[in-house]
Amino acid sequence: MKNLFTLIFLWLAFSTAVYSQQPAGAVPAKPVTKPKLREMEPDRPDVSESPRTIDAGHFQFESDLFRLETQHESESRNREYLINQANLKFGITKSTAIQLAIQSYNINKETATDGETETSHGIGDLTLRIKQNLLGNDEGKFAIAILPYVKFPTSVADAQSQYEGGLIIPMSFDLGKEWKMGMQVEADRVQNEEGKGHHNEILQTLTVSHPLVKHLDAILETYYTYALKEKHLNNFLNAAVQYEIGSDVMIDGGVNYGLQHDAKRSYFLGLSFRL
Repeated sequence: MKNLFTLIFLWLAFSTAVYSQQPAGAVPAKPVTKPKLREMEPDRPDVSESPRTIDAGHFQFESDLFRLETQHESESRNREYLINQANLKFGITKSTAIQLAIQSYNINKETATDGETETSHGIGDLTLRIKQNLLGNDEGKFAIAILPYVKFPTSVADAQSQYEGGLIIPMSFDLGKEWKMGMQVEADRVQNEEGKGHHNEILQTLTVSHPLVKHLDAILETYYTYALKEKHLNNFLNAAVQYEIGSDVMIDGGVNYGLQHDAKRSYFLGLSFRL
């Protein structure tokens, strides 16, 4: 628990430091006008986050409208249905954005080897994040940001939910000819799968994207998670498509496929829009 309070303190200290270092007038009285908006770049549908922030004074909504997650463990099989797993984002300066991730409604079904099933449902956890772009927010072929977060255990669907936290460092590269590549390194303090307590994990991603046709992008990604104490590795292959309905609206869908027997597999349909 001490480590979790340390994470929360560091997150708050970082947020305060970033905000206090912004020059006077960095938060505009009026939103950035539409002709000056940067190209919309959501943090979805891949696991890799975008290093670019939304423009100051603007709001962006990104959501798994529906996601199904399945996982096979030694003594049970779990299915989780997530409805409107949303990320609410607001730009506060040219390079800083606040984010609130909300699991609107979850349904958990755990089936034991003897066939007995336990079901729980309700609101999920809340996660508070702040994204600070360090380079490449407006121009250039390379961009990088830092994104600390704290998860608050507000879940009704999961009575065992606990505090978690971590630091994400996303990067992107413009490879030319409409090819884009993203990378992410992440250090997390997450709760154990069974019982109380926490462990440290690292996550690393690599993603590439390219238009299939006008306004329709294909995204391929691989990533792994590694639990340090248990020395347990899970690998994933992801595939998704993202369609740009307009400059401020996108829809997407895809699959995250865990290669190991006990790794999660997810199927999702999503939406992003900007105001």
